[in-house]
Amino acid sequence: MTATGGTTTRAAAALARRADEPPVTTPRVPAREAAERELSKPMYHENDPGLLQRAWNAFWDWVGEVLDAASGVTPGGTLGLVVVVLLVLALLAALWWRLGTPRRAAASAAALFDDRPRSAAEHRTAAEAHAAAGRWTEAVQERMRALVRSLEERTLLAPRPGRTADEAAAEAARTLPAHTAALRAAARAFDDVTYGGRTADQEAYVRLRDLDLTLERTRPLLDATTPGAAG
Repeated sequence: MTATGGTTTRAAAALARRADEPPVTTPRVPAREAAERELSKPMYHENDPGLLQRAWNAFWDWVGEVLDAASGVTPGGTLGLVVVVLLVLALLAALWWRLGTPRRAAASAAALFDDRPRSAAEHRTAAEAHAAAGRWTEAVQERMRALVRSLEERTLLAPRPGRTADEAAAEAARTLPAHTAALRAAARAFDDVTYGGRTADQEAYVRLRDLDLTLERTRPLLDATTPGAAG
């Protein structure tokens, strides 16, 4: 055997031994930790979305899942869901237009009258002017003031600064018991448009005007505790 042949034989034998040996590998846990350390470097996250963008994407993913689920149970699928959403929006718009902008109710009702005292006739004139112009909210407010001022002028109510519409209705009901419900409704209508943010309409004003005129012709039920009863 020549020298060259011996060298080839030894190389072949060495290769055969290495082929039988298992390859050199890194254990799983250290490999994972090394990969995490590598991927945590800032160079791999320069183009990642920010926290707000991730939250926004998650929100829209959730909306998409909800819409997909809703369309699956709505008759007509996606088209039926669109129709339902449009109907709900139309209903909300109608309620907004009818009731006005919702506002937080006042913790306590404010005074019925402002600082400048006016007679019942002046309040009625102002109410009719607002009604003629279609300003029904202002017309309701002035008519309620006219009603209460008229009762004060007839001494059925003692003039008292700071009186609220509810207090006036409760006190007036003592001498006009047949109109208790109407007086409470009038006070509630005044509070709704003045402090509740609602919009009055012609029907509300007509009811209040008719009550005012009716009380003008109604004989009160007087007793010894009623202001002016002795007269």
